[in-house]
Amino acid sequence: MLLAVDIGNSNISIGLFDREGALRFLASLDTDRRKTADQICVDLMNLFQLYHYRYQNVSDSILCSVVPPLNFMTEKALTRLLGKPPMVVGPGVKTGLNIRLAVQTQMGADIVADAVAALESFTAPIITIDMGTATTIGVISEGRTYEGGMLLPGVNVSLEALSRQTAQLPAISLQPPKTLIGKTTEDCMRSGIVYGTAGMLDGIIDRIREEFPGKTVSIVATGGNAPFIVKFCRNQILYDKTLLMKGLWAIYKRNQ
Repeated sequence: MLLAVDIGNSNISIGLFDREGALRFLASLDTDRRKTADQICVDLMNLFQLYHYRYQNVSDSILCSVVPPLNFMTEKALTRLLGKPPMVVGPGVKTGLNIRLAVQTQMGADIVADAVAALESFTAPIITIDMGTATTIGVISEGRTYEGGMLLPGVNVSLEALSRQTAQLPAISLQPPKTLIGKTTEDCMRSGIVYGTAGMLDGIIDRIREEFPGKTVSIVATGGNAPFIVKFCRNQILYDKTLLMKGLWAIYKRNQ
């Protein structure tokens, strides 16, 4: 079995794959940069107990991270728990992507995994949208070429900034708006964030399409905030909760 770990700025996603590549469980932990390797081990052991699997049956692990301060402790924890170091998505790992960035090492490991997974299910050109702490948009063209993308403030980041930087706007949770035109302060904030983000994505998607005249562009979204937003977009966007995990599985198999 393969244990896949994705360290994001807000959450750590942990997935367990069987030998056939089926995802047996997908769990989420809070990203805490203060945790030691022992604490991370305990968290992982508790997850295996919660989902009724044995970590002793795990033969390999793969790590994807955008939080460098946690990399060392997580690698140490996985090595201690499983008896061997994880495969770390980064330089030297085969992905099958042709990356057209000015500085290839600046491409986040999560973006790499999303792109690899998208190419497993769609024909290029493809737009990937990962809506986490930041909203990341990637563009993949023919020849498995990652052309580049865009980085935008995430939905929660925008919502928090709105309440923190204004005197009379409250802190609210992210929920689907009841109507387009809000009747209360909270409804106006939710409508603005959700419809505003959806409209922004539609505009960006339309502009990217212009870069590929005459071609059908596939669009796939993932990340914790995606379900709240994509259903308000006018473009057809497929939501895939496990996109990044599928990418980690594909990268692991490519390097065997």
